[in-house]
Amino acid sequence: MMIYLPGLVGFLLVLTAEARVGNSSELAFCFETQECLLFHPICEANGYEVRYYESVKWVSTDEKFFWMDIAVMKAFRRLYKYITGENENGEKIQMTTPVVVKRPKEQGFRMNDYTISFLLPADYQKNAPKPTDPKVYIHDSPDMRVYVKSYGGWMTGMSDNYKAEDLSSVLNSVNAEYEKEFHYAAGYNSPLTIFNRHNEVWFVAKDDPVCPSSEEMD
Repeated sequence: MMIYLPGLVGFLLVLTAEARVGNSSELAFCFETQECLLFHPICEANGYEVRYYESVKWVSTDEKFFWMDIAVMKAFRRLYKYITGENENGEKIQMTTPVVVKRPKEQGFRMNDYTISFLLPADYQKNAPKPTDPKVYIHDSPDMRVYVKSYGGWMTGMSDNYKAEDLSSVLNSVNAEYEKEFHYAAGYNSPLTIFNRHNEVWFVAKDDPVCPSSEEMD
């Protein structure tokens, strides 16, 4: 049996949500950086989980290309330069996870607009140094509840697409309302990591999320 999480409970989650950026030891799959994006778990279902994320600051850049993989490679270099000193203070900023790609709904062979983002560490959430590259910018993500599907291996355009289709199919089967024009691809590992890799697909919930009645989490 599936239920829709009442709006009041959702409001209470906003008030009680845990720290936004914190120690990676709090997440079993976040082990390559000192800090990670934390969340409040709402529920787990057969094929997905639901999380609540607070608003946080990211350093981001946009890239237009036919394929996600090439866009991410080009954008990653730009963001890496920012955290290694190409900012107005010349500061070196620790890497965090996940690296997130906002991926539009792709239709046929055409140029697509991707946004690639690095999470800023807790010490920089209030006062991040300004990028010197005009293509790089600081922005806040909104509070959001997301449907999540996790998977191993490497996050590529193809693997992300398959997993996004799987998650979308499950959400459609339970009549979930979610943003269909884009989704997020989240990666937690260095390209050099071989084992225990962790990736995720996120769809943003547009209404009260659909949860199994017996599997809501504290």
